[in-house]
Amino acid sequence: MNLIPVACLMTALAFGQATTSTTTSKAGKAAPKAAAATKGARTVELSAADTMKYDKSEIAAKPGETLRVVLKNAGTMPKIVGGHNFVLLKIGSDSAEFSKAAFNARETDFIPASMKTAVIANTTLAGPGESVEVTFKVPAKAGNYPFLCSFPGHFGLGMKGMLVAK
Repeated sequence: MNLIPVACLMTALAFGQATTSTTTSKAGKAAPKAAAATKGARTVELSAADTMKYDKSEIAAKPGETLRVVLKNAGTMPKIVGGHNFVLLKIGSDSAEFSKAAFNARETDFIPASMKTAVIANTTLAGPGESVEVTFKVPAKAGNYPFLCSFPGHFGLGMKGMLVAK
């Protein structure tokens, strides 16, 4: 079994949310640590391929709900040029500015340190055939929270969406 556990990317945020991220093998089995973190969470599955778009552009959620977002990279492009992630931003965050800042943040899976406070939750990058996931608590404030792939160029090609909390 080729499991690659990935360390937690972020500590608790101002909203009291914590994120976890796991990379799974092509067989799709998650590390045991991820199972404990997802207990009681509703799972939302996203898929992305070489089209540079998520298969869903909207995720409906209830304020305060615990979500587990599982992102599968269904593409064939090598991770170095076609990796995908899921980054959920706070209300009012400028997704285009975040994407620009992420361009030079390869060492941190394209999560720019200068804009880390705008991030509610994020995954690591998924290569072809891989899945990554993050479990987080939806903020208590109802509203529209943008999400995007921060890999360079993907946001500009339409890899973005909205988490609608109501």
